[in-house]
Amino acid sequence: MKKNQPKWLGTLLTYALMLLGAAIFAGPFLWMLSTSLKFPADQYTRTFIADPATLENYANLLRRLPELPIQMWNSFYLAALTTIGQVITCSMAAFAFAAVNFKGRNFLFTLLLITFVIPPQVTLIPNFIIFNWLGWVGTQLPLWVPAFWGGAFGTFLIRQYFLTIPRELAEAARMDGASLIRIFWDIYLPLAKPALAALALFTFLGSWNDLLHPLIYMPSDMQKTTITVGLSLFQTQYGGQWTIMMAGTVVSVLPIIILFFFTQKQFIQGIALSGVKR
Repeated sequence: MKKNQPKWLGTLLTYALMLLGAAIFAGPFLWMLSTSLKFPADQYTRTFIADPATLENYANLLRRLPELPIQMWNSFYLAALTTIGQVITCSMAAFAFAAVNFKGRNFLFTLLLITFVIPPQVTLIPNFIIFNWLGWVGTQLPLWVPAFWGGAFGTFLIRQYFLTIPRELAEAARMDGASLIRIFWDIYLPLAKPALAALALFTFLGSWNDLLHPLIYMPSDMQKTTITVGLSLFQTQYGGQWTIMMAGTVVSVLPIIILFFFTQKQFIQGIALSGVKR
């Protein structure tokens, strides 16, 4: 920027680019919402605002997909269990790698990071064989129990945040006779709320949008499956009825929007301080 160029011009350009980016990202969602409010005869029109608007598509969605409420509950239930499992196990592992000195710590953490390069599809068949042997295929157990086994991304994210916490706090607590569990629970966890919120949102979003695993482990039980599977099967049966499909999509993404609205401050702070991009 030239020295004689006014500062307000650079600020104006920055805000203009930010508004352009916001419009690009928000455009598809607004179009989806607009389509869900149109009459079926107007679904292919290029008008951005539905005129006239109707809520009949949402009523038709419930009539044609009566399992929608229970599928929404299943998605929320499984996403909540998965989030709880990841937050608990990953924070415990991250505390061990960040604040506890033990032999082979760096080597074990390196092995954990190596699992980043393993595609999830590679472990799909071995996991299915194990869950089938356990008799879990056809149940919801394979969709949330593995979350309590920890994860590389969550452990790495929380560990990076734990490293920003001064070690003097833990050392002072140890001198006062506090155990590692007490230090973890009373010092590290309260200070890591932003990172925990970021991990919770990532995990909840991934579980809520998961289509592959429910299709594999619960392919035909509409009472036990999730909203993603329900909408996928609905699209196969009622393909081309975009107004109703967009109504179902709006219903499916609404909980994520609400969750991010209430946790956005902690989420952004946790990502910024841990230095993780995804």
